Amino acid sequence: MQFFIILFPIFCIFIVGFIAQKALNFDVANLSKMSLYVLSPFLAFKTFYTHSLTTDYLFYICYILGLCFSLVIIISILSMIMKYSTKERCAMILSSCFMNNGNYGTPVLLIFFGSVGFDLGVIMMVLQQFVMSTVGIYYAAKGSARRDIVSQKDVINKVIRMPVAYGAFLGILFQLCHIPLSKSIIKSIGMIGDSSIVVIMIILGMQLAKIKIQQLDYPKLSLSLLTRMIISPLVAFCMVYFMPILPIYKQVLIVLAAMPSAANTTLMSVQFDTHPELVSSATLLSTLLSLITLPIVLWLVGAPIPF
Repeated sequence: MQFFIILFPIFCIFIVGFIAQKALNFDVANLSKMSLYVLSPFLAFKTFYTHSLTTDYLFYICYILGLCFSLVIIISILSMIMKYSTKERCAMILSSCFMNNGNYGTPVLLIFFGSVGFDLGVIMMVLQQFVMSTVGIYYAAKGSARRDIVSQKDVINKVIRMPVAYGAFLGILFQLCHIPLSKSIIKSIGMIGDSSIVVIMIILGMQLAKIKIQQLDYPKLSLSLLTRMIISPLVAFCMVYFMPILPIYKQVLIVLAAMPSAANTTLMSVQFDTHPELVSSATLLSTLLSLITLPIVLWLVGAPIPF
C-alpha cells in the first residue's frame, strides 16, 4: 500500500499538466526550454555541491555508464535490424536508457531498503543527472529534426553549450575547493533547482495532452518499454553479479535499473524535436507499467517487505 501512496502524487502532477494544456494550450517548447536552460542547471549545481564526493563515485559511475551504453548498443542493434532512422533510434535511446531514480526511485528504496538503500539511491541519482546532462543531450541533439543541427559538429556544439553539465561541474568544483556559500544563497539555489522537478513533470503531462492515441508508433513504443522495464534490470543483474559489493547494494542497483523512464528525457526530446510523442508516451506508460513490474522485481531480488 505504501508503494502506491508514494506514486499517487506523481500521477496527480501529470494530470495537472494534462488538464492545463487542454484548457490553456501552452507553448510547451518554450516551457521546456526554460526548464532545461534556467531551472535544471541550478538543480545540478545543488545536487553535486551538497552531496559529498567519495571514491565510491568512481566505482558506481562505471556501473551506470556501463548500463547506459549497454542499453544504447542493444537499441542501436535492434534499430539497425528494424531499419529505423537516426531520429527514431535516438528517441528510443532517450526513452529506454535513462531511468527515473530521483523523485520516483529514492522513496521506493527508502521504504524497502531503509537508509542504506536511500543513501545509495541518492548517489546514483547524482550520477544519473550527470549522464543525462551529457549522453542524453548528445542523443537528443543527434536525433533532432531542427534545421540548425545538420552535422556531427552541430551535435557536439549543442552538448557543449548546454548549461546543465556546467552546473554540475561548478557544483563539483565548489565542493572540492571548499568554497563556502551562505545559507541564504544555498536556499535560493535549492528553491530554483527543486522547482525544476515539478515543472518537468507538469511539462510531461502537457506533452501527453498533445498526443493522439491513434498516431502512436506502437512497435517502437513496445520495444522501448521492453528495454526499459525488462532488459534493463536483466543487464543490471548480469553486471552486479560480478561486482564485489554487498548483496543489499546489488539488490538496490537492480531495482534502480527497473525504474521507469526519466521525465527529463521528455524535456530534451521537446527541445530538440526528437520524436517527443514517442519519448513522452514511453515515460508515462513505463511509469504506469512500473506499478506491476517493480513489485515483481522487488520480489525477485528478495527485497525486505516493509512491515
